Amino acid sequence: MAIELRCFTYLDILQPQTAAFLATVSRGYMPLTGQAGLLVEVAPGMDVNVVTDIALKQTSCTPGMQIVERQFGCLQLQHTDQGQIRAAGDAILSALDITAQERLKPRIVSSQTITGIHGYHAQITNRMRHGNVIEDGQTLYILECHPAGYALIAANEAEKAADIEILEIVSFGAFGRLYLGGSEEEVAQAAKAAIAVLESLDGRANPGAGAVFY
Repeated sequence: MAIELRCFTYLDILQPQTAAFLATVSRGYMPLTGQAGLLVEVAPGMDVNVVTDIALKQTSCTPGMQIVERQFGCLQLQHTDQGQIRAAGDAILSALDITAQERLKPRIVSSQTITGIHGYHAQITNRMRHGNVIEDGQTLYILECHPAGYALIAANEAEKAADIEILEIVSFGAFGRLYLGGSEEEVAQAAKAAIAVLESLDGRANPGAGAVFY
């Protein structure tokens, strides 16, 4: 089966804001804090239906998101039992005859920190977010990654590391984006954790790797 594995990542424990954010954009079953998750992105996009079929027939996981685009397809699953999430991942990989190491290694495309954000900048950012809000004078952090799905694990790890506000997570499409807000110190810790988890994941070579813009 000629399916390209682009993103494959487990979420061990969904953090409160990450779970709540997913609930605002999920069209399937809403995830809960403390559940485990899995995000898989494949190409061509329509083949994510095959991935969903495999996971749901062999486990009791529930789908939060299934997004089918022209090029890429994304599936996000959750379950209270990490074993079920692992079983879903194993079933997908086995049926497609691939390994997790055949995923694309995450590439950080850009990392930006803006301190003392202007009030109008805060308001225009708040207009496009699905999560919490940022206030005048706080620090804004934006991470862009490739493939898009890795933005979700970056958000979850950032929330573990610091007391920040998750403004927006874009985990599908050509590139992933994570927007965080809060104090300068807390945002710095969250950014460090987000970058660290992406750099820790292995996979096949990602074209353009090493190009990071600050």
